[in-house]
Amino acid sequence: MAALIQFGQTGSLDSAILAAKQEKLFAALRAMDRVIVAYSGGTDSAYLAWAAHQALGDRAVAITADSASIPESHKKDAAEYARVCGFRHEFIPTFEFENPDYIKNDADRCFHCKDELFLRLELLASERGIPEIIYGVNKDDLGDYRPGQKAARIHQVKAPLVEAELTKAEIRELARQAGLPFWDRPAAACLSSRIPYGTPVTVETIQTVEAGEEAVKALGFRQFRVRYHGDMVRIEIAPEELEKALSLEMAGKLTAIFKPLGFHYVTLDLEGYRQGSLNAGIAH
Repeated sequence: MAALIQFGQTGSLDSAILAAKQEKLFAALRAMDRVIVAYSGGTDSAYLAWAAHQALGDRAVAITADSASIPESHKKDAAEYARVCGFRHEFIPTFEFENPDYIKNDADRCFHCKDELFLRLELLASERGIPEIIYGVNKDDLGDYRPGQKAARIHQVKAPLVEAELTKAEIRELARQAGLPFWDRPAAACLSSRIPYGTPVTVETIQTVEAGEEAVKALGFRQFRVRYHGDMVRIEIAPEELEKALSLEMAGKLTAIFKPLGFHYVTLDLEGYRQGSLNAGIAH
């Protein structure tokens, strides 16, 4: 199946290069015949799931982990994107919270999470006779600290977006031109990423973070993180939205959200939101 995309002006992105990269992606997917897509509902994995459906139809199935570490709102979004875009989608349970190495939350926590996910996908693929598992890591991700990539190598999970040399900006632009609803979705990560390394991760802790983030979203903020530091919460707001947060009125609203959740101190990070801020002290 060919994707009906009209390439026009793309700002700083060259439309001919974009078209060539997308065709390279489709060709790689067609060569796989049948695939499972590890699908979180974020822009990268959603675009990959859509592309797999364009290339393979119902021979591609997107699978989302039904994990406590994924916000319920994100699971609903993942299901809705699949419905709107027309690709097959299922949830499967994962059991990372039964793994002591995951719970203790060392710097390799993400490895144990992805190792669990890919193990479950391997079992499913074996049951159904599906030869390939793919996931949505992109070219930009290769320079960040992402232990999950090690798990992908161990389980031989392929990264077609990397193979096609697609960057985050290019993926967003291709998704925009295809009219896909997630093209400008804010960057997302699992709830456990809000807990500093060395602080044990529990279902109760991340549910507290989830409740706080849903309340902050209801205030109209779009890109932010709630970072858990014991009895203190540190709220990161995107720089372009930070001015809205810097008022006595908003301070009162944020305090009213987080004090009842058990935090003694409610703080706003003046550097604003930055992806992977808890990785700053890690030697890669």
